Amino acid sequence: MGIAITVVVLVILAIIARSIRIASEWQRGVILRLGRFSHVAGPGIYLVFPIIDAVAQVVDLRIQTTTITAEQALTRDTVAVGVDAIVFWKVENAETAAIRIANYREAIERVAQTSLREMIGATDLSKLLSDRKTADEQLRLTITSKTSSWGVTASSVEIKDVSIPRELQDAMSRQAQAEREKDARVTLASAEKAIAEQILEAAKLYGSDPNALKLRQMNLLYEMNKERGTTVLIPTDMANSLGTVVALAKATSNDAA
Repeated sequence: MGIAITVVVLVILAIIARSIRIASEWQRGVILRLGRFSHVAGPGIYLVFPIIDAVAQVVDLRIQTTTITAEQALTRDTVAVGVDAIVFWKVENAETAAIRIANYREAIERVAQTSLREMIGATDLSKLLSDRKTADEQLRLTITSKTSSWGVTASSVEIKDVSIPRELQDAMSRQAQAEREKDARVTLASAEKAIAEQILEAAKLYGSDPNALKLRQMNLLYEMNKERGTTVLIPTDMANSLGTVVALAKATSNDAA
């Protein structure tokens, strides 16, 4: 009698031991009861009754990464490019991911690969190179629209690199250099035009007021001699003009005093 009770107790303990499961904070256990979906268990301790229940799959809810590559894919303007990107995705619905698709990890990789080629084929090269954020968002929406029925969504996509043929790189470099030279020449021409307009205005001012021209001449002589002593031969008419200006300045100074 005592032996039978002991055996029963040991059997019960063994069943309980096999029934106890533990799921981490980021894990969910999809439980089937008699072959049909029962519930999603976790995190923490949960029970799985032997024979009756079965764990169909333990699903990881953390964000996962998948690297995708498209080589020699044609853009909308028929340029062969190579694109490398990273897809950040996660399981939003553990039940759907475990029941509706056999291997959601492999499936999202295939979908991301084809979606990348579709995005490249619908985008011009110039836009793909200059506006990667738009391409990232377009690719994310395309992937999510295809995987949402599996309980999986793409949280973000980042294009790492876009490689183009060598000869096209050289052509684009020459084009960019030509554009910079064009901008530099336009800027220089604008500066020369502004300087010419200022010189023309100054000439009109000097022509309308002789005293202004004489003061300018005096300033030029001062600038020539302020750093080092230099002998300057002044024409007679210029010397007379300078003398007149100096006399006028002294008379004005005496009147003020």
